[in-house]
Amino acid sequence: MLHRVRRLFDIYAAYHLPQDAPRPRVARWRLVPGFVAAGARALPAALRWARHRDPAARARVKQLLDLSGPAPVQLDADLLRRPSDPTVPEGAGVTLVMPVYNGLDLLRPALDRVARHTDIPWRIVIVDDASPDPDVLPFLRDWAERHPQAQLIEAPENLGFVGAVTLGMVAARDWADPVVLLNSDAFVPAGWAARLLSPIWEDARVGSVTPLSNDAELGSVPEPGRARDIAPDLAEAVDRHAATLNGAARVAAPAGVGFCMALSPKALAEVPEFDAVFAPGYGEEVDWCQKTAQKGFTHLYVPNLFVAHVGGQSFGSEAKQRLIARNSALISRRYPRFDAEVHGFLRRDPLVTARLALGLAQVEQTRRGPLPVYLAHSMGGGAEVDLQRRLMADLARVGAALVIRVGGVFRFTLDLHDLRPDGSAGVTSGGTASAAMIAQLLAPVTGREVIYACGVGDPDPITLPDLMLSLRGPRDGLEVLVHDYFPLSPTPSLLEAGETWKGLPDPQTASPRHATRRPDGATVPLSRWRADWGRLLYTADRVTCFSEASARLIRQAYAGAPVEVSPHALHAEVPRIPRPEGPPVIGILGSLAPHKGAGVAQRLSRALKPGDPGLVLLGEIDPAYRLYRPARMHGRYAVEDLPDLVARYGITCWFIPSVWSETFSFTTHEALATGLPVMVFDLGAQADAVRAAGDDGAVLPLSAAEDMSMILETAKRLSSPA
Repeated sequence: MLHRVRRLFDIYAAYHLPQDAPRPRVARWRLVPGFVAAGARALPAALRWARHRDPAARARVKQLLDLSGPAPVQLDADLLRRPSDPTVPEGAGVTLVMPVYNGLDLLRPALDRVARHTDIPWRIVIVDDASPDPDVLPFLRDWAERHPQAQLIEAPENLGFVGAVTLGMVAARDWADPVVLLNSDAFVPAGWAARLLSPIWEDARVGSVTPLSNDAELGSVPEPGRARDIAPDLAEAVDRHAATLNGAARVAAPAGVGFCMALSPKALAEVPEFDAVFAPGYGEEVDWCQKTAQKGFTHLYVPNLFVAHVGGQSFGSEAKQRLIARNSALISRRYPRFDAEVHGFLRRDPLVTARLALGLAQVEQTRRGPLPVYLAHSMGGGAEVDLQRRLMADLARVGAALVIRVGGVFRFTLDLHDLRPDGSAGVTSGGTASAAMIAQLLAPVTGREVIYACGVGDPDPITLPDLMLSLRGPRDGLEVLVHDYFPLSPTPSLLEAGETWKGLPDPQTASPRHATRRPDGATVPLSRWRADWGRLLYTADRVTCFSEASARLIRQAYAGAPVEVSPHALHAEVPRIPRPEGPPVIGILGSLAPHKGAGVAQRLSRALKPGDPGLVLLGEIDPAYRLYRPARMHGRYAVEDLPDLVARYGITCWFIPSVWSETFSFTTHEALATGLPVMVFDLGAQADAVRAAGDDGAVLPLSAAEDMSMILETAKRLSSPA
């Protein structure tokens, strides 16, 4: 027992130990109290897993010990509440300051949107920073003449962004209104100003307000710090959805972004200008935000406004890159905690709900087909490998996909996958316990392909069929993937006590292993389980099985369901391997859980005597089991390494010890592809695959799971030269 606790602590430390801990041993000891406390909370679930192999209990242990990887951020339900229209104070107005340097192609539509879309009394101070383009200044003079709200300042020489903004801010002192710094490549949407200024009107301690954008550092959508190009019409569609969000769910941040940033009059009275040391530009708004924060002002992002930042380089990207290192170092010297504040903001990402909501709104406009929406688990394995392959294909075909995961820190974790400009995949994640919130976030997406991948690990899985059905619109597709037998029983392997296979359980005579308990303590018998999951399978457009063996069981339980068989392709090409010379050695492929034959492997290793075949596991074994010497455990392997591993260990035949009816056995197909003989029990997809390869003699009766001599004798026979 002690070695199992130590091994579990090693796993816990691997998840929780900071990678940059200066004293790793001390840091490990500091994890012990948290491990003990979490272990105490997880003990009831651990005992249930030990007694009943309940996958939900195993998932609960992982959840309580936080062994599911980096925890997602909790989604904020308040953001999705019905918003109220901003209340504009009597006599309120705004002064816009727009520095200009070339960029006439963006300047024209930017100013046009200011004139058409600003929803409160406004004036604008335009500062031409000695633009060398001869067409810019005549255009600005003409525009200012036609708009009495405009004041044009013509700088005699190029001052850079900071200098141009300072000229504008000095001019803006003639009025007591809030000031909005607005780049000439920022495209404001209809009704933008009241949404941006509401926090300043409502709270005297608000120093600045920044909207969300495709390019706004911490306020970027869907990923912070990653700029993405966006078409103006797409940005307006995203903003229409943003306007439906609750603007009161605003978020404090270490600094705003000057492409479209409202500055309060009170904060400007304390710090009236940007510091010229940051000229010609970069970091000046951070410096201003930090200075005003020291005087008690807060700096906010508003989630209910999305402003397109279409150029992202008003003053030249090359110049910006040269300045980043210098000015970033200056910020770090002046404000030593700033970098930590930014990292802390990103870790807790209070804007993630808005990023998901607006990311999905953007997907609705850009998708090239129905959005794939998967329900998946958080436990890895073959189902996860298949999911990742599907996601890669979905991104290439549709451009995005949504995965709703169960069994993690939160009941549901939403992962929005989409394509970045460089072709890599971006992921935006957030967690919730609310199925209703999932429906709200998905509301903008009118075309979906809903796909059940795996629900093992959910604390209340009887509700999953109705969740899947609720996500499907009248014209949406619905598919069920049969990676295990969870649609047939709460025990997804269908194994009885003692990890024994007795086939498909009958709802009228099923053992307690095939019932489950809901969070409120109510028991769900197998008869109800089949009825509820049957609704899902009968409603689906197709139920995809990956072998005839699993299809037979699904058809037996749900006669008439739209079952289709579509075997997996192997993850990688497997090389043919010549049989090594020497004594027989059994190689076991894959990581062994109880249903994958961990108990068989343990018994086989214990039974080995001098003169028997050797035994080596290319994979890992469940912590509740062990291999006895002289058996060896190599650990995880890569398919391309199999020739070297076969030669190193002298493997002459393979053994796939699964004691359940595999829905598809990747390891069996990998083993067969090597050309070496393969032993399996007479069960499921693994036996079908070996028979199809023409080697009935390597298919062992299931009774051999208790008769180690039969396995060893078969290995000797298969390993002998032909």
